[in-house]
Amino acid sequence: MTPTDGQVTDRNLALELVRVTEAAALAASNWVGKGDKNAADGAAVEAMRHAFDTVAIDGTVVIGEGEMDEAPMLYIGEKVGLYAKSGGGPLADIAVDPLEGTSLTAKGGPNAMATIALAEKGGFLHAPDIYMDKLAVGPGLPNDVVSLDATMEQNLKSLARAKKCDVGDLTVCMLDRDRHKELLKACRAAGARVMLIPDGDVSGVVAVSQPEAGVDMYVGWGGAPEGVLAAAALRCIGGQMYGRLIYEDDSQIERAKSMGITEPNRIFRLEEMAKGNVMFAATGVTTGPMLKGVRRFGGGAFTHSIVMRSKSGTVRYVEGHHNFNVKPVSFIA
Repeated sequence: MTPTDGQVTDRNLALELVRVTEAAALAASNWVGKGDKNAADGAAVEAMRHAFDTVAIDGTVVIGEGEMDEAPMLYIGEKVGLYAKSGGGPLADIAVDPLEGTSLTAKGGPNAMATIALAEKGGFLHAPDIYMDKLAVGPGLPNDVVSLDATMEQNLKSLARAKKCDVGDLTVCMLDRDRHKELLKACRAAGARVMLIPDGDVSGVVAVSQPEAGVDMYVGWGGAPEGVLAAAALRCIGGQMYGRLIYEDDSQIERAKSMGITEPNRIFRLEEMAKGNVMFAATGVTTGPMLKGVRRFGGGAFTHSIVMRSKSGTVRYVEGHHNFNVKPVSFIA
């Protein structure tokens, strides 16, 4: 069977997204272990922005580095892609985190990566840069097996019943933060095991859908933009996710309303955070459970990436071998 033009375009675009995350990861890898997280982030942002110029889309950044007056590149509302100025290409919403794990990169810690998600225009929740209370579980479970309105004990018991196991067999992943002390205490009181991670809650959420990661549930507060990126990945790979925005003051509520969120306390489901046809790509900067980090050698580097498409449910891992003698390092760093 010959694939349709749309299928070919989707497949080609998925690989183009990998090139974008590869560029960001290679640039950030110059700063691994050097103690300067801002320099690492800046390098990733600049490389990702320039790589977008070759992607055959008319894209708009809806989850990015901040507002126009806060970020020189990849700011919310910025037009990106080959057709950004001329028009005529497929319209797309873009969500990016050019370097998830800036502190991890600066310290040479595990699991830093460059991430990007793409959806049809209007496909992503326009989440402000505030906290989101997140709850995620993997695929193959009854609908609404867990809830943000339930207690930790109730959710663990419900998940254990659905998985036909004991609560003591479950592993819950969360960021290692003081704000999660009560969650941590409740998990341990219920008998569950806990995996505390220093940073990187996109990969933490995605882990619930990867059996080899050994994570049954992800919980806790993290960045709302990262929540949308994680939702995009789960739309492709399978799972359930819920998110509720957390506001520190009235100005944040007004900010959310200005971005189209009319019900401030609403619990957003996975399909509301990332709807329609979605793609997700990530490239490892430092090695973690999901991806190997950039491995540099004289004259080049290896990269390890993942790319997913919700239309097909396909997940591909891509290892790139980069020859800096052909494509100079200045192009990507």
